[in-house]
Amino acid sequence: MEITPHCVVGLTWTLKDSLGDTLDELKEPVEFLVGSDDLLPAISTALQGHEPGAMLDLNLEPEDAFGDFDEHLVFLAPRDRMPEGIEEGMLLEADALPAESIADAPPGSIFMVTELYPEHAVLDANHPLAGISLRLHLKVHSVREATADELERDSAGTGFFRLQPEPSAGTP
Repeated sequence: MEITPHCVVGLTWTLKDSLGDTLDELKEPVEFLVGSDDLLPAISTALQGHEPGAMLDLNLEPEDAFGDFDEHLVFLAPRDRMPEGIEEGMLLEADALPAESIADAPPGSIFMVTELYPEHAVLDANHPLAGISLRLHLKVHSVREATADELERDSAGTGFFRLQPEPSAGTP
């Protein structure tokens, strides 16, 4: 079966940065719904017309991957309003933090704690791969029609390539 929009593909990959450092390697196939948020649009487009056994090498610039790094998505939050026991590298959901600590953050953001100081924490809502050019070696293992449930959810259940929520109007 040939890959078309709204079919499910089983993929493995090796994901590297532009320097050739491996960022992720998926050795066992995982299923993604083509044309949904399961995959970046550039990957969905590149897969079109291929069949099981196909191997693709993609070069994704930030605008085709996780976007450019946006300094407006980095926030200083008062340390006394942060959860107990936070550490650098932790992920925090905006909805779990006091609203006044990150008032300008887009709703639904996920922050990485990048630095901790006695008086404040640096919270970054950029995707961890924002601003990075990526090299992706993909292998197509399977192609099948999506189920009605997958089409209704607009997902095969895998969210590796899901992006942060879009900023609302008026948010930088």
